[in-house]
Amino acid sequence: MLVFVASGAFTAVSVRTWYRTLARPPGAPPDWLFGPVWAALYPMIGVSAWLVWRRIDRALEAKRAALRLWGWQLLANAVWPPLFFGLQSPALGLVGIVALWTSIALTLRAFWPLSRPAAALLVPYLAWVSYATWLNAGFWWLNR
Repeated sequence: MLVFVASGAFTAVSVRTWYRTLARPPGAPPDWLFGPVWAALYPMIGVSAWLVWRRIDRALEAKRAALRLWGWQLLANAVWPPLFFGLQSPALGLVGIVALWTSIALTLRAFWPLSRPAAALLVPYLAWVSYATWLNAGFWWLNR
């Protein structure tokens, strides 16, 4: 939840100013859609980690490694808004969101053998970040 609030703080100021001046890529959603999507995704991200964390079995090291990856993806998630909105840089945002996408994919892959429901909860997150990566690339391309 802290990541959600912190991301919102960086985003809110720039969305009302700088972001509105950017040329938008085709398929860019209305601004109001981002908040509800993230409000749905963050609980899923948290529950996925909880499902892996609560496992009691002999795969302790695999569980720890998977949860470390989960932490890295959460960090990457927190870094993207300051790069894109805070620094007003679609180029740096693109670097950050590619790292985020990669860390989500690695986390999903690590969660799969430990808890398929946990991995499944990350699929909409990966799908949304895939779309957001395409949008970020479009913002970069159109506003170079």
